[in-house]
Amino acid sequence: MAKPRWKAFPHPSKDYDYPGAALETAWARLHRGDCEPFPDAAGLEALVAAEPKLKPKTSLDEAAATLQDAWRAYHRGDFAQAVELGLSVGLLGVNVANKATNIYATYLEDDEAAKLALFQASVERAEALQATTRRLANAHYLHAQALGRYSQGISIAKALAQGLAGKVRASLEAALKIEPKHADAHIAFGTYHAEIIAKVGGMIGGLTYGASKDDGVKHFETALKLNPDSAITRVEYANALVMMFGNSKMKQAVSLYEAAAKASPADAMERLDVELAKAELED
Repeated sequence: MAKPRWKAFPHPSKDYDYPGAALETAWARLHRGDCEPFPDAAGLEALVAAEPKLKPKTSLDEAAATLQDAWRAYHRGDFAQAVELGLSVGLLGVNVANKATNIYATYLEDDEAAKLALFQASVERAEALQATTRRLANAHYLHAQALGRYSQGISIAKALAQGLAGKVRASLEAALKIEPKHADAHIAFGTYHAEIIAKVGGMIGGLTYGASKDDGVKHFETALKLNPDSAITRVEYANALVMMFGNSKMKQAVSLYEAAAKASPADAMERLDVELAKAELED
């Protein structure tokens, strides 16, 4: 697959480079939010033994090396390279390709049609991975993330009419069943509750979609406990509080934005999250 012609990450930094053994050393910190396992040959071997359809065309050693390079590209903000390398491995590279696509589309793609097409591509790849294995939490989480962002792009009303809310919820539930400590899935679930309530109201949202303010808050509080340094948890929590409770929670929301803006990013995605928090405070 040809490398996508995407915009460059606007905040390059040597702090986001993880050459050689540095990637594995920093892995727990970098993936505290999504619980993605480190892609070494031993881990891939165990996964392929359980799910033979995931077997790559290359050796597992080669696949592991390529996946590690894909994640290095992702963390430094070379999202196009991450997609190219990830997809070259086959199904084992779908998660890194989808995360790179989703983050790029969310933060750096300005063209709305192109943005929707990127999210649709992630959805299709995630569904192909889900059809092959039920073991990978991020096959479900990244599916929900892409569908959720796509829904925001077409308006929540149209998304609800197309039944996308139910698909998002199902994928988040699947992700959390596999990995209950998936902080990013808790963030997305909190946002799910907030957006449903904001668009259709608490009563209809509760009866039709199982949305509740209490559950929304619980998901965000859980995410903060699991990943206390996360800027995006605070940004999304702040947004959700305003959606669910209005101006009565504005003071708490501002405090969350301020804390997010002071966070120390460890990679390109986290830097984009911090810049988003700063932008929210300026509005």
